[in-house]
Amino acid sequence: MLNEILGTINDFMYTYLLLFLLIGTGLYFTIRTKFVQVRMIREAIHILKEKGKEEDGKKQVSSFQALMISTASRVGTGNIAGIATAIAAGGAGAVFWMWLMAVIGGASAFIESTLAQVYKVKDGADYRGGPAYYMEQGLGKRWLGIVFSILMIICFAYGFNGLQSFNMSSALEYYIPNYSESIYPVIVGILLALATAFVIFGGVHRIGFITSVMVPIMAGIYLLIGLFTICMNLSALPKVISMILSQAFDVQAILGGMAGSAVVIGIKRGLFSNEAGMGSAPNAAAAASVSHPAKQGMVQVLSVFIDTLLICSATAMMLLLSGIEGVPGVLDGIPFVQKAISANVGSWGIHFITISIFAFAFSSLVGNYYYTEANLLFIKNNKKALFIFRCTCLLAVFLGAQADFSVVWNFADITMGCMASVNIVAILILGRKALLVLKDYEKQKREGKDPIFKAEKLGIKNTQCWK
Repeated sequence: MLNEILGTINDFMYTYLLLFLLIGTGLYFTIRTKFVQVRMIREAIHILKEKGKEEDGKKQVSSFQALMISTASRVGTGNIAGIATAIAAGGAGAVFWMWLMAVIGGASAFIESTLAQVYKVKDGADYRGGPAYYMEQGLGKRWLGIVFSILMIICFAYGFNGLQSFNMSSALEYYIPNYSESIYPVIVGILLALATAFVIFGGVHRIGFITSVMVPIMAGIYLLIGLFTICMNLSALPKVISMILSQAFDVQAILGGMAGSAVVIGIKRGLFSNEAGMGSAPNAAAAASVSHPAKQGMVQVLSVFIDTLLICSATAMMLLLSGIEGVPGVLDGIPFVQKAISANVGSWGIHFITISIFAFAFSSLVGNYYYTEANLLFIKNNKKALFIFRCTCLLAVFLGAQADFSVVWNFADITMGCMASVNIVAILILGRKALLVLKDYEKQKREGKDPIFKAEKLGIKNTQCWK
């Protein structure tokens, strides 16, 4: 009963309210920034070469490391199972709308990450920040920041991290008969909790190091397999591209049921895979040591594109070039991917997908934790509270490996929807300041300078790090 109620609320929120909020916000900032997510791509790649500064003999988080932390969270099992489910339900046309949402969402990602940099605070030799911080300092609404932080902690630390643990554990069902009824889920839960403990108790620098190594390697290998699949089926590629475009604008299918059309399914998959505008990635963006907030804003656009235009597209191509047709509720998710990749490269592809699930899910788990720690410290900066919080996060990982708590997942989705709604309102109000920051950056670049940000020159107040 409870799960049905939560499911109904979930469907309404994501099909109607949040969908239009995120699209509208993305389009608004795309126009106001003059397509910053497209025209500043080269600049963003150049910024990645900058190294983090050192303070008190301690190296700070670089732009690249902050990018990898946010990408680690964005790139998860949804990039594999989520895309398979979207194509099975909405057809190939869903891929086009997924691509379009990545481009539109890039502008929202720029705004929220730039604001996170503007209003970040010092944490010893490091920085932390995010929506909660710009709600407090930019809007003067600490209570709103606390509400946002609580929603994020519930959603990411317990709901989504439990889900990532479950996905990793359930991937072993292919290899072990009666897996769910055996002792193995408990063992897997313990091992995952220990691995997570090693990372999160090492602090932001260990998280930054792990993700900066793990994410490029796993994403690179996955993209190479996708490229190999394309090369092996090069003759079929024009037909697949044509299918994506034609089904994207299948008017008859749209009129037949909008909720199940390629348009809605593709838009939802794109929005909720790249997380642009949702308020999660700015928590990582704030950690970067840069000379100007706009730098990390531009870098975070790359994370959106890596997630959707590269990783999700690789999965889509593997599926569509295989000749295997997905069926909603019958052949979708991971089984669809496993069957498709087996058809492309042979049975070893199943093992590759299993490894990918573990790598993607664990990186998401680590990235998600970092987000929630910054929000806990916003509510209460206390070492004892932080230790207890870390232990509860490890418990969520341990329990998540053993059961599919559908009620918890639905509740987590609802909290994420509420969290995103609060963030969208905040960035729409504060967006003018982010636009001033972008204008200042471009002005200094035209003057041949490496831009340095001074908040007071732009009339932006209540900043700790940009006096």
